[in-house]
Amino acid sequence: MGKAKGAHSKSQDEINEILLQQARGGKQVVRLKGGDPFIFGRGGEEQEYLLRHGVDVQVVPGITAATGCAAAAGIPLTHRETASAVTFVAGYARNGLPELDWQALAGERQTLVVYMGLSHAEEIARRLMDKGLPAGTPMAVVERGTLPDQRVLGGRLADLGDILRREAVQGPALLIIGQVAAAAATDEPAVEPLLAQAV
Repeated sequence: MGKAKGAHSKSQDEINEILLQQARGGKQVVRLKGGDPFIFGRGGEEQEYLLRHGVDVQVVPGITAATGCAAAAGIPLTHRETASAVTFVAGYARNGLPELDWQALAGERQTLVVYMGLSHAEEIARRLMDKGLPAGTPMAVVERGTLPDQRVLGGRLADLGDILRREAVQGPALLIIGQVAAAAATDEPAVEPLLAQAV
């Protein structure tokens, strides 16, 4: 039941129904997900559906892409000197870019991790900069994080779109934005050195 952007082998409703029918058929059903099933993984929807239909559910927690990819890229999502908060957001919704509190997301001393954000990366960067996040804020793109062919690209927030185009990033990929991204163990030299202090 694998999914790729725009290429879902089954709809979420179909997946829910398959889980239910298999469980009602007396089988022990495992719905294996990459990462944590409750962080942008629709695990909550599946659990709710099954419980509503009288099926017992046990959730085995996983490590969400944000923490796994950040660690694999050498990026601490929080840091005593530069980031006392981290926020996970979806960069994609059914009708395009989700409505988010861009002013709050552009605040200082925090890390922003964007899931599913490649399609709207330039718009995300623009909205953050429009709300006051400096153009020189470090950012990292972690493509195929934690896999053998992982690629980590670093640079400045203002250059995010150019980097994605130049490097032909396909995904899956996470965007990590904030001072902590300066620690990224990138696969190539950044456009300019990643400094702890944004320009």
